[in-house]
Amino acid sequence: MKRVLLFLLTNFAILIVASVTLRLLGFEPWLTQQGINFNSLLVFGALLGFGGAFVSLALSKWTARRMMGVQLIERPRNEAETWLVETVRRQAQLAGIGMPEVGWFESPQPNAFATGASRNKALVAVSSGLLERMDRSEVEAVLGHEVSHVANGDMVTLTLIQGVVNTFVFVASRLVGNLVDRAVFRNENGHGPAFWITTIVTELVLAFLASMVVMWFSRQREFRADLGGARLAGRNNMIGALEALQRSQPEALPDRMAAFGIAGGGAAGLRRLFLSHPPLAERIAALRNAPLS
Repeated sequence: MKRVLLFLLTNFAILIVASVTLRLLGFEPWLTQQGINFNSLLVFGALLGFGGAFVSLALSKWTARRMMGVQLIERPRNEAETWLVETVRRQAQLAGIGMPEVGWFESPQPNAFATGASRNKALVAVSSGLLERMDRSEVEAVLGHEVSHVANGDMVTLTLIQGVVNTFVFVASRLVGNLVDRAVFRNENGHGPAFWITTIVTELVLAFLASMVVMWFSRQREFRADLGGARLAGRNNMIGALEALQRSQPEALPDRMAAFGIAGGGAAGLRRLFLSHPPLAERIAALRNAPLS
C-alpha cells in the first residue's frame, strides 16, 4: 500500500537526520571517548530508532494526505460519496474500530490506502480510478481490505518492527566502525576517521538489508488484510477486486508509486525480497483456500 513507502521514507529520513544531528552536537564522540560503551550505545540506539519510527507513525496521516492530495469527505456532495462514507462506517463498526476519515485522491489507477497512528484515528482513501473502473462490490472489498489493515493494527506493528530494525542498524554500524578502526587502522580509541567512514557505509548497507525484514512483514499483512476484506465484503467480492487489479497491472503506476499501490508490483529473483506486496496471483490463490472463520 502507499502507506508502506510513505512510512519508510519518512522514517529513514528521520533516522539519518537524527544520526547526523547527534554527531554534530557531539553526543556520539561522548559515547566513544573511552571506546564503545555498549549499554549507552544501546540506549541511544533505541531512543533514536524507536523515536524515529514513532514520529513517522505520528506523521503518517498528514504525510499521506499532502503527498497524495487527498480530498476529505466531510460532507458528502453526491450519492457516490455518501455510499463511500456509509460503507466505511458499516465496516468500521463490524471491525470494532473508530470511524476513519474518508477521502479520495485524483489518479487514473485503481488504488487505495489506509494510514493513521491508531485504530480509532485512521484515514481511508481511494483513487478516482478505483471508483471509475471497479463495480461497487469490488470497491466494497477494497475498502474492507483497508479497514482490516486498520483493525489489525498493522501500522503500529510496522512501527515496532521498524524501531527494532533501526536500533540494530544504529548499534551494529557503530560496533563495526569501532572494530575496523581498532583492528585495521590500529587506533586505540576506536573513533578516528575510519570509524566515522565505516559507520556511515555500514549504516547504509545494513539499512538496505534490514528493509527485507520490513518488506517480509508487509507481504504477510497483505494476506491477512485480504482475508479481513473477505470477511467484511464477501470472499467472491474480494477475489473479484484482486482480479480486477490484476487485469489493470499492464497500466503500471509511476515509479514513485509502484511500491505503494494496493496491487503492489511484480519482480523475480532477489528483487522479490524487497516487494511490499505478494504477487496478486498468490494472494488470489491464498484467499480461495483460506477459511473465513
